[in-house]
Amino acid sequence: MAARVRIAAVSLVVVALSGCGYNQIQGADEAVKAAWAEVGNQYQRRADLVPNLVATVKGAADFEKSTLEAVIAARAKATSIQATPELVNDPAAFKKFEAAQSELSSALSRLLVTVEKYPELKANQNFRDLQAQLEGTENRIAVARKRYIESVAEYNKLVRYFPTNLTARFLLHADVRPTFEAREGSEQPPQVKF
Repeated sequence: MAARVRIAAVSLVVVALSGCGYNQIQGADEAVKAAWAEVGNQYQRRADLVPNLVATVKGAADFEKSTLEAVIAARAKATSIQATPELVNDPAAFKKFEAAQSELSSALSRLLVTVEKYPELKANQNFRDLQAQLEGTENRIAVARKRYIESVAEYNKLVRYFPTNLTARFLLHADVRPTFEAREGSEQPPQVKF
């Protein structure tokens, strides 16, 4: 009789644990980490392109020095914050990273708008190649961010929905993850002035 009770108790624990979502939460956590790694990879690709772009633009003798300095400073700030997996668990650090990347995007946009005044630079094959690579990288960043946002949404659902929220809170001490947000002022289209 005691053996049957033990078998029934073990069976009940196994059935209860199979519905706790532990493996689902772990799988979603890994998906978030992989998606974040791709975001970091694409941001690094963009940062690696910037020095070549700046060097090519510097070749234009009368190009605005302040524009180049802004790009260089924004790149330095963006690369000073490492896109580690731990970053996604710290909302304040995540916002700081997002702000630095946004600043670099803005500086690069200003650079590309300013370049419009220099037909000889626009005709430069190296510049056109770098511009095409940069545009492709910006698209890759958008795709990687989208995938990250989707992964975080799935993870956050598991952490917040019952009964997996019990496993997340009490067993894993997991909490919701931050995601990218629209930049302040992004609801307005950029103004291009020549």
